[in-house]
Amino acid sequence: MTGATPLSFAASPSRNSRDKAAFPHARPLTTPGRAIPSAIPHNLLPSAPASPPTPAPSPTPHQRAPSWSNAGENEDAFLKDARAHFSGLGGPERQRFLAELLNLCNSQLLSFVHSFVSPRLKRDPFQALPTELCLRVLAFIDDPKTLARASQVSRRWHELLADDMTWKNLCDKHAYRRLSQESSMHHGRSRSSAPGRPSPYIHIPRSASYDPSWTGPSSSTPDLPSHSLDDTNTAKSAISKIRPISYKSHFKQRYMVETAWRSGGTAVSRHITPDQGVVTSLHLTDKYIVAALDNAKIHVFDTDGNNQKTLQGHVMGVWAMVPWDDILVSGGCDRDVRVWNMATGQSIHTLRGHTSTVRCLKMSDANTAISGSRDTTLRIWDLVNGVCKNVLIGHQASVRCLEINGDLVVSGSYDTTARIWSISGGRCLRVLTGHFSQIYAIAFDGKRIVTGSLDTSVRVWDPASGQCQAILQGHTSLVGQLQMRGDTLVTGGSDGSVRIWSLRKMAPIHRLAAHDNSVTSLQFDDARVVSGGSDGRVKVWDMETGHLVRELGTPAEQVWRVAFEEEKAVIMGSRQQRTVMEVWSFSPPEEVVQEDRSSRSPVSAPEQTMPDYVGEPMAEQVEASTTAPTDLTMDDAMEGAIDP
Repeated sequence: MTGATPLSFAASPSRNSRDKAAFPHARPLTTPGRAIPSAIPHNLLPSAPASPPTPAPSPTPHQRAPSWSNAGENEDAFLKDARAHFSGLGGPERQRFLAELLNLCNSQLLSFVHSFVSPRLKRDPFQALPTELCLRVLAFIDDPKTLARASQVSRRWHELLADDMTWKNLCDKHAYRRLSQESSMHHGRSRSSAPGRPSPYIHIPRSASYDPSWTGPSSSTPDLPSHSLDDTNTAKSAISKIRPISYKSHFKQRYMVETAWRSGGTAVSRHITPDQGVVTSLHLTDKYIVAALDNAKIHVFDTDGNNQKTLQGHVMGVWAMVPWDDILVSGGCDRDVRVWNMATGQSIHTLRGHTSTVRCLKMSDANTAISGSRDTTLRIWDLVNGVCKNVLIGHQASVRCLEINGDLVVSGSYDTTARIWSISGGRCLRVLTGHFSQIYAIAFDGKRIVTGSLDTSVRVWDPASGQCQAILQGHTSLVGQLQMRGDTLVTGGSDGSVRIWSLRKMAPIHRLAAHDNSVTSLQFDDARVVSGGSDGRVKVWDMETGHLVRELGTPAEQVWRVAFEEEKAVIMGSRQQRTVMEVWSFSPPEEVVQEDRSSRSPVSAPEQTMPDYVGEPMAEQVEASTTAPTDLTMDDAMEGAIDP
């Protein structure tokens, strides 16, 4: 129509004749009695039942409505006039105009109109609602994958999901420790396997201050200290190593760690000795992996499993040790207690006084250690001056295990009794009687004492009165592994089973058929239980459901010790007649950590609080003068054979 004279759309006779020619069978206009479809969704009308609105995704590029507003000179003059005329109409006239046009459309055109109009009727709720309400909506989402995808919808959604409060709430829902707890958790504690201790946690990561609600297992291994005199420096270095920037990055790291525990992780194997040496004790600290063997050697590794030093000085098997920062205290069949500096590898003191094998060791503070021996006594040592401060006499047979809480130490003996002692007073406060056979494991958190015995039972005691509160039965053989944390107790026996107990109800929560033979190592935290057995397997169990999560590595000939923290696990076992250490890492890739450090959350700042955590398992023995029962462990038989 180039060169045609434009006509007035409102009063053009040729236009009317043109319309009649084009639309000879036009349908009547919609009358007021025929409702025009409402643009409001039917489920939002007052008569409809209430249902939560589903946020519509932003339209993709191919869904965006075309626009002819800038058609320019190429636009048909009639369409141009029609658009101008429509713009001048009022609301009711526009509705009639549109209704008439729609009545003239077939289904294909109506489908086009629907695809054209539908995106324009949808509104992004996060664009319309105040930020506070948007964050409230997001607080109901507990699936991190949903939140991660939502953050990619638009810039507005991304900004909302960068708010730290959303991810802090998600950390709470997934029971991840607070950001400040994570930063202080590595402070001055060891995760030990000589009787199975927990990890904070994570989360275990999964702590820096002593948590009286946590007690590690007891059997025959060292305790993990609560504070050291050098705690301040240790805490500073630990915080500088691991503190995440925001709760979002914190959650991301924790989520990746949990995922790695379930189906990932990387492992490195190291051969310790060319010959066969039984690992009697294992500890995992912030700086070291320490393993004691029955060949009188103590091996010190860095946390990646690289051999640093071998501590030599004992002349017979080492059966107990406890680390505290750079200090290590050890004892064994040569009856000596030795104090080492792991940083230099030097022996600081040799403490003599016991007349038989030193079977258990704990530290009450950085300067005080307590040892239990087959000579029936406990000795309190001053590590600074290298002298014995007190001898605790009362047991009638070998002292097999001990635990410390504050000024109290509890000991378990082959005389079937447990005793409560005052460290400062150097005297026995109470004698706990009730077991019918030797006590092999003990745990103490200040409120309860738990003992495991060869009589297959577990007893819970009140330390204030000395009365037995409950007898937990279910194991069918020696209970040599105990770990207590809060109201939860986990036990492992020579029958191969692991049991999770509620100390509030004094009843079992889960019964795990863990191993085909004795449970040699046991540790748990808030998320998982890790058990090692003489069947050569290491298994990870879900703490909440009791289900098997996975096996770590391939079966070995024997697993002696397992220790773990939130992002690392250490396994000591035997493969092809060699002692092998496997270090498993569950840490996120370094590039992920660096990426999180480079991005800061725009809203909430983490608060400062404190954490909780630790770990450790067991070693066995029996009096040389007694006949070993059939369910005593290999450790018992070996130590009894070589003890002078």
